Amino acid sequence: MSTLESDVRDLADRYDAGAIDEVGREELDTLDAFLTALESGEVRAAEPADDGWAANEWVKRGILLNFGLRDIRAFDHGGVAYHDVLPLRGTDDLPERGTRNTPSGTVIRRGAYVGSDAIMMSPSFVNIGAHVGDGTLVDSCDTVGSCAQIGGDVKLGANTLIGGVLEPVEAEPVVVEDGVSLGAGCRVTSGFEVGANSVVGENTLLTPRIPVYDLVEEEVIYGRLPPERRAFIRYVESSVGEHDLFDGGAYKPAVVATHVEESTLEATEREDALRDN
Repeated sequence: MSTLESDVRDLADRYDAGAIDEVGREELDTLDAFLTALESGEVRAAEPADDGWAANEWVKRGILLNFGLRDIRAFDHGGVAYHDVLPLRGTDDLPERGTRNTPSGTVIRRGAYVGSDAIMMSPSFVNIGAHVGDGTLVDSCDTVGSCAQIGGDVKLGANTLIGGVLEPVEAEPVVVEDGVSLGAGCRVTSGFEVGANSVVGENTLLTPRIPVYDLVEEEVIYGRLPPERRAFIRYVESSVGEHDLFDGGAYKPAVVATHVEESTLEATEREDALRDN
């Protein structure tokens, strides 16, 4: 167990037991060191495991401590006043790693990691505990929720929502693995895992409550999209059946997954032009 993990666990145990009467310099130093470790990628809210991904509970407890032990303060960001317990993340380290964040609304909260050669278009928002990998594009009006794990060379289409999963601490966050392309308007929520090198059509909703009809393995699965799939939203008959309030029966959303076609991959590669210069 690292010294930082030990310090965070000890602080969390004291907080849960109501044993912190006053937050002093020692506690704040631990919280600041923890946020810096998140921003550097030294620690993550979730990591790959043998059978998928697993949440790092102590990391999520550390994030919650920053809300429980800090006071709300007034901050100023580019002339815009706001009130929070944390300032925004510093971005001076981004240019030296080839990462761009465009003006007028790009917001990266303290405790978020953004990799090298990434692009943050405005307006977009990356929340505390999120991890955005190298070469990834976060497009306009995108939200990357708390603790979400976004891989490298991912394309998040405009107006995409990646949900945050902070509590309970044992719950897995949303995961979008390397090489994924999400079309505009996609929603990925509630700990759903999107497998590597998949291409998801625009306005597709990926959540554990919606079935994924995998035509490759010919099975119905929940909570994940296997790697190298092309997925899109469809509507299938609901068990509700016919009802007096509507004609023709009821339908529910579902996701259909097929093989990724070579032509689809070539189309997504055109996005590489955005990463030049």
